[in-house]
Amino acid sequence: MIPNPIRKVLFSIQRNRVRALLMGGQACVLYGAAEFSRDTDLAILASPENLVRLRRALADLQAEVIAVPPFETRYLLKGHAIHFRCGHPEAAGMRVDVMTKMRGVDPFPRLWRRRMTTMLEDGTRCDLLSLPDLVRAKKTQRDKDWPMLRRLLEANYFKHREQPTPQQLRFWMLELRTPELLIELATARPQLRRRLKETRALLNFSEPGKEAALADALLKEELAEREIDRRYWAPLKKELEQLRLARGKKR
Repeated sequence: MIPNPIRKVLFSIQRNRVRALLMGGQACVLYGAAEFSRDTDLAILASPENLVRLRRALADLQAEVIAVPPFETRYLLKGHAIHFRCGHPEAAGMRVDVMTKMRGVDPFPRLWRRRMTTMLEDGTRCDLLSLPDLVRAKKTQRDKDWPMLRRLLEANYFKHREQPTPQQLRFWMLELRTPELLIELATARPQLRRRLKETRALLNFSEPGKEAALADALLKEELAEREIDRRYWAPLKKELEQLRLARGKKR
């Protein structure tokens, strides 16, 4: 169930024809891997026309920028998130975060072509990141993203494992984070496992009796991704701190 304030946000986005894709916790809710998320996270196309439409939607929501950076195209193109707080009675207090560029994730036009579209309970249309794109976007340095990532992949595996497509089998082999399920899959699909071992080295441990080694390899894979993400965000965080200091001096 998507709470009413979030449905209001999505309705305004659709009504104003904003090219935007739901991501983050709310996308995980729709993929069956979470029960609740307080914020609305959106990937957006940073074209001049689309940003005009986004500004109209934000005006409908009586949304104002909170924190830094300001709502400017240059910050979106660098990879910053712009944070808003809604004042509309139907979405009061709802935080909306928008991004254009994410580490390890394709440019927006490709994300849009691969999007998944669903209808909410009230008939509101919702475009969201495809599952593979959402998984890539979730590989961050934040502690909360990794348990969610595991649940997201488990939910998809359990839903489709009886009649999987070749694309799903490859996706699970490269992304599953649960040792028991990865071993189950690798045992059932040994040829695929052999083909993908060079791409994902930890598949060498995806066999019965090597559960502990596989769990250790998965942890090392996670830690490596976290470190890559930390390095990616280091200059962006430095720029945010400079913006905070500059804003403080103006007050």
